[in-house]
Amino acid sequence: MFTGIVTDIGEIVGFTPTAQGQLHRLRIACSYDQSTIADGASIACNGVCLTVVASGVAGDKTWFDVDAAAETLALTTAKHWKVGTRLNLERALKIGDELGGHIVAGHADGIATLVSREDLPDMARFELSTTRELARFIATKGSITLDGVSLTVNTVKDVTFSVLIIPHTLDVTTIGSWKAGSEVNIEVDLMARYAARLTEMTV
Repeated sequence: MFTGIVTDIGEIVGFTPTAQGQLHRLRIACSYDQSTIADGASIACNGVCLTVVASGVAGDKTWFDVDAAAETLALTTAKHWKVGTRLNLERALKIGDELGGHIVAGHADGIATLVSREDLPDMARFELSTTRELARFIATKGSITLDGVSLTVNTVKDVTFSVLIIPHTLDVTTIGSWKAGSEVNIEVDLMARYAARLTEMTV
């Protein structure tokens, strides 16, 4: 489990398609202490929980390898990742860690597309659209995860919603590079999913 609080920005430095392109082995450089990364550890990469299969140090950077499988490539922006792609990273929660964002599974539900960006004096406003299936779980003032970042929904209208981003978040995540047309991974709030399921079962 994760909280949607990004702790580092990694960069893909190695990319190897395998299994007829159905599996991508990625090498990601980061600033984490390599001694704290165990094989089998979970790290959220742009909101996608991936399993570490190897790690090491090259120069002044730690690296770790993960595999992005067919379902991940089909449902998330991982299909577009390449050498040089920057990723929001978060280590898995440990018992006793501060829950700074909201409960995030690291299982991206799909993709949202950035419709517009408005840079304001003290923040930036982003308007995004997603599928109708996912939009039904998005509510004003509710929580949402975009590229692994825990955010609060500002407004909702049909399949379009907006978020306001403060300068700190723009600085310490990849959100600062978003522009109209960008695709981002979206994970809807788990509580919204459970509420919707309970409603379905009681109808």
